[in-house]
Amino acid sequence: MQIWRSLTEVPDGIGRTVVTIGNFDGCHLGHQHVVRRACEVGAERGGLPVVAVTFDPHPMAVLRPEHAPTSLTSIEERAALLRAAGADGVLVVPFDRDIAAWTPEQFIDRILVEALHASAVVVGANFRFGHRAAGDVATLREAGESRGFTAEGIELDGGPQVWSSTYVRTCLAAGDVSGAAEALGRPFTVRGAVVKGDQRGRDLGFPTANVPTTDAVAAPADGVYAGWLRRLDTDERFPAAISVGTNPTFDGVRERRVESYVLDRTDLELYGVEVEVAFVGRIRGMVKFEGIEKLVETMEDDVVRTREILGL
Repeated sequence: MQIWRSLTEVPDGIGRTVVTIGNFDGCHLGHQHVVRRACEVGAERGGLPVVAVTFDPHPMAVLRPEHAPTSLTSIEERAALLRAAGADGVLVVPFDRDIAAWTPEQFIDRILVEALHASAVVVGANFRFGHRAAGDVATLREAGESRGFTAEGIELDGGPQVWSSTYVRTCLAAGDVSGAAEALGRPFTVRGAVVKGDQRGRDLGFPTANVPTTDAVAAPADGVYAGWLRRLDTDERFPAAISVGTNPTFDGVRERRVESYVLDRTDLELYGVEVEVAFVGRIRGMVKFEGIEKLVETMEDDVVRTREILGL
């Protein structure tokens, strides 16, 4: 898998390619469908490589930052998911106001023709590009007639709500991790390095691996979930009861965290370890308890529900 982080990094001798374009945040089932079709076109044309073009940051973060969506995946995660879907390379276009001002024709000539030597372009049917989103699939088809490439738009998947990154974010905001997983084709995950917390969980008999969250990165709504924690250094996977939020039972303002209690394990040393937390099902919302006894009792129930949801 090749990852190019600017147009200048694309090698001159890349040859003809099949190009698919989009933000691909989350690489949900709709995205995967488009990439698979691009792979089919590449195979039909003698095994041409498929290059996925994405943008960093999200265009909305540049054009209307107050409305910028939270990220479902980092660029590295996105590239790995695109590779799994069949892409041979990923071109990450550093999006800024200069690129936002390109006409559709400039976008086509600089990215599709000059950099990637496109033989075919495959995009979602609702794909828009260029200054003020003036270009669409019809624009690509017309331009391709004189520039030597074909273009096709793939109808959106899903129903009754089509799959989209916005739909996944809506599910997560409601705590519906099952709905998010249905659209993604896999459980939603959060990654990060484990940090030292307040260690209250350890004192209560439920030590947790804590991963901070930020406002820029998507996470499920505050609550308790069943899922899995995976060490990225060893690829070990553990069943976990996962809390998302600020732990309102205890005083003091805290940053929002994803806290994972690995079932039946109090011996794991995970500080500084990069982990991936996968959300399988929601157990309950976040509650402020009046006493420690009730908190512990509820946490024990959470562990039981986790086992049920994970089929343990």
